[in-house]
Amino acid sequence: MHARKIGAVAATAVALVAARDLVQKRHALLRNFPVLGHARYLLETVGPELRQYIVTSNEEERPFSRDQRSWIYASAKEENNYFGFGTEVDVEHVQGHAYIKQRTFAAGALPDAHDPQAHLPSAKVLGGPRGRAKAFRPSSVVNISAMSFGSLSGAAITALNKGAALAGTMHNTGEGGLSEYHRSGGDIVLQIGTGYFGCRNEDGSFNLDKLKEVVASAPVRAIEIKLSQGAKPGLGGMLPAAKVTPEIAAIRGISVGKDCASPSRHSAFGDVDSMLDFVELLAAETGLPVGVKSAVGEMGFWQELATLMEHGDRGVDFVTVDGSEGGTGAAPRIFADSVSLPFRMGFSRVYGTFAELGLTDRLTFIGSGKLGLPENAAVAFALGADMVNVAREAMLSIGCIQSQKCHTDKCPTGIATQNPWLAHGLDPASKSARAAAYLRTLRKELTKVSSAVGVAHPALITANDIEILNGDYEARTLAGVYGYKDGWGELGPHLATDLTELLTAARPTL
Repeated sequence: MHARKIGAVAATAVALVAARDLVQKRHALLRNFPVLGHARYLLETVGPELRQYIVTSNEEERPFSRDQRSWIYASAKEENNYFGFGTEVDVEHVQGHAYIKQRTFAAGALPDAHDPQAHLPSAKVLGGPRGRAKAFRPSSVVNISAMSFGSLSGAAITALNKGAALAGTMHNTGEGGLSEYHRSGGDIVLQIGTGYFGCRNEDGSFNLDKLKEVVASAPVRAIEIKLSQGAKPGLGGMLPAAKVTPEIAAIRGISVGKDCASPSRHSAFGDVDSMLDFVELLAAETGLPVGVKSAVGEMGFWQELATLMEHGDRGVDFVTVDGSEGGTGAAPRIFADSVSLPFRMGFSRVYGTFAELGLTDRLTFIGSGKLGLPENAAVAFALGADMVNVAREAMLSIGCIQSQKCHTDKCPTGIATQNPWLAHGLDPASKSARAAAYLRTLRKELTKVSSAVGVAHPALITANDIEILNGDYEARTLAGVYGYKDGWGELGPHLATDLTELLTAARPTL
């Protein structure tokens, strides 16, 4: 009898759905195939998950393949992150794959492969060349990239900041302002975007006094002025209305429940000359190193920046180059796919612009855009990067499953959402430990790669130590592919000597 009632209820439900499908006019498929047509929408909804786990091979999926995600997950959990039975890369046919050339003998002492913290400081002192009052040597060449509270949940930001503290890295706030979740022990890089969130007047213009208040309230080590980002270069950020809670509105100084669209350009300056004045103002008022972050498009901006810096009286302390591969939030498809240059091409052009004028030792180069994988990071260092920032890889380390729902506020793992119920599922304490483990493991892998090349630090890997293969019949060094001249991508002699002495002095205490 009970089964009959259940069957009757189910039949009634199906009949009601069928009746609704037949009379609605929005979907032709449902009018023609009532009830059954819903299967198509269900499959479309779960399509990314089906492709991830059933359809694609371990190396096929994008933006991160199953093998790449598996390595990050295992590293974050401190599990076995090795792979067996050889490579799954189609080495005979794949184009553009980078191969690192190991050396039989080392040039000098190699790093400690058994250091549990995998200490790997920057080769350069951030702000040192320009004499900033609070110049410092970053203790990690791997740091957490810009992801705003708002785009990410408070629980996710807390986990990442605590993880940064545990691993001894820096955590970039993103343009959304410095929230309470960023105050969990990790050192901060404060990002200022075109909306000047957290340091703005009511009309959206920049407010220096508010900036100084924010800087004084937290362990801010540097300021990054965001000009553009790889996911949506030249567009400005967008936080959908669904994510603009009262808490976020208060932090940013905006209205609740309305789309938060950052302007595409800054109002505090309008050209390179006035931008450098702005940089020097912030550095003088805060004592902090100040740099810029940008995707790479037309090169006129970079050429003018390098030319003005050649005079020596003004300049940025660091440049963060974001590749078009990046993107942790919402972006129009055309911008995500087809605006700005990928990292290798963009970074090499920017680096070369400064190298032509002999300026590369005067500033720190930071790379971002899918560089949280050892092979990609090694290429970045060979091209001249001094540090790398990781974003999506850090998200994966705290539980992201690449569901690609970042722009919907329906992230199933509670990372890229402001839904309290979804965010509740993310435990910051356990996830912070995983973030820290991943960051340490990436440093350890970079140390191993450096040792294989016969050098003590990834900054000493050169553009001639890596080759780009075109199937199994042609190969060119990074230097050849990107037109590097002798010495480009390498540290100046005094920096290389300082780094060697630093590593040698630190080795007995590790």
